Amino acid sequence: MLLKELKKLTHIDKVRLHSLEPSLYQLSVEIDGQEHYVKNNKGRFLTSHNKLELQSLFKDKTVGAMVLCHQSAYDEMVGHPPSGGNSLEVPLGNTDLAWRN
Repeated sequence: MLLKELKKLTHIDKVRLHSLEPSLYQLSVEIDGQEHYVKNNKGRFLTSHNKLELQSLFKDKTVGAMVLCHQSAYDEMVGHPPSGGNSLEVPLGNTDLAWRN
């Protein structure tokens, strides 16, 4: 989903900020049970070093849930096959701080 398409929406079921590495986040949204990664208007995945900057994209929208996601590579690091179930989702509270000036 392109950023310009996201800006037209008024309701998002779930916003996921994926923690890729320390202070690098990637954005996806869930709409009608489908996850869409958000890309900038040049077609590149939307990332930021500031999670509040990504959260501020939703200041004028209704959001069902906003979570921070992290997937651990621990299983692979100790020689186990990737399990796919090594994900953590943490609800983000006080999200209104993202769009205060």
